[in-house]
Amino acid sequence: MLCPPSTRHPVAKQEEPMKIALLDTLTFGDTDLSGFDTLGEVKTYETTRPEQTLKRIKDTTVIVTNKVVITADMMSECKDLKLICIAATGMNNVDLDAAKEKNIAVKNVAGYSTDSVIQHTFSMLFYLMGSSRYYDEFVKDGSWADSCLFTHVAKPFFELKGKKWGIIGLGEIGKGVAKIATAFGAEVSYYSTSGTNDNADYKRETFSNILEQSDVISIHAPLNPSTKDLIAHSELLMMKDGAILLNLGRGGIVSEEALSYILDVKPIFVGLDVLEKEPITKDHALTKIKAQDRLYITPHIAWTSSEARTKLISSVIENIKSI
Repeated sequence: MLCPPSTRHPVAKQEEPMKIALLDTLTFGDTDLSGFDTLGEVKTYETTRPEQTLKRIKDTTVIVTNKVVITADMMSECKDLKLICIAATGMNNVDLDAAKEKNIAVKNVAGYSTDSVIQHTFSMLFYLMGSSRYYDEFVKDGSWADSCLFTHVAKPFFELKGKKWGIIGLGEIGKGVAKIATAFGAEVSYYSTSGTNDNADYKRETFSNILEQSDVISIHAPLNPSTKDLIAHSELLMMKDGAILLNLGRGGIVSEEALSYILDVKPIFVGLDVLEKEPITKDHALTKIKAQDRLYITPHIAWTSSEARTKLISSVIENIKSI
């Protein structure tokens, strides 16, 4: 008796799960990363040194990096790599030409930290404008307790209303700063570093006018050949005495060597959230100036509100789902 032909269908081969490497999770702080676990096999590393990178990414399908550099040579060794997710807006830590040549997708995340950076801009401003460091120390070191007065006005501070605020780089962050500064009653103008940005809501000024006329100058521009050392010795000397300079763009736009000299000879105030080399070195010239009360440095945290980091991770996960 002949047996009827088999009606069983061949079992489809299951796709192997994606192998995902998160290379610098310490930059995400306490942000919940469990969403990655639904996407494949995940390996996380708090930090990754250059000599460790290739070993950690060689067999991966997806790389998630904030600042870890991914080179062309590394990509050549990664035969299964399909996607590099940059957990940031800037993409200068990945060789984009090499990725395109090797058909490896590269996706960043834009706009996630706009509100956070805007808020930190004003946090830095008011810390400097209100002499907050001095008054906090005056209370905590017992000086107020020893005083015979209910108040203490040794360090004058001023209102933002009526002041001239010059913005260098009127992108989304710059426009957000301009809107809030205007609400405080400041007179806002801007300088376009590209020379092509025209915004009818605010007065466009020359670079020299921004420097010479502004009471507050905030930088929200990218670092490129036209903005490298945009503000150095001569530009700092052009600023008004008592003016406040805030850099929340990129390190390298303001010359740190020039700042370390000018701050001790000219009464300006400076707030920096970014430096050319991060983290700061222990022997950095800015740590040695006398005028520490007129310098406020934060460790590149403007982008890191809890809400911004949550939005960043959510967007990275969506980028992975899209492949």
